[in-house]
Amino acid sequence: MILHPAASIGGPNFGAVGGADDLRAIVGALLTYGLIFAVLMLIVSATTWALAANGGSWHTAQKAKTGVLVALAGATLTGGALAWANWLLDLGAHL
Repeated sequence: MILHPAASIGGPNFGAVGGADDLRAIVGALLTYGLIFAVLMLIVSATTWALAANGGSWHTAQKAKTGVLVALAGATLTGGALAWANWLLDLGAHL
């Protein structure tokens, strides 16, 4: 019996996990929903910021400005998580 050199290392068998493709699809869908909600929050917060600043409501404008920054951070982290997860999955496939 001839073994492949990589088989003697004893690395993990990623194909042995049942439902790995389903898990990848679920995580991708959740990250997509997270990105959609972050962009919607950005639109609502920016609109509220503009209306409150125009109306002279400084307190509401400040809260809306915080909402814009949180939405931008959420969209950035969600997009980064998707890119990072795809990179890790591709890296794992080449091991």
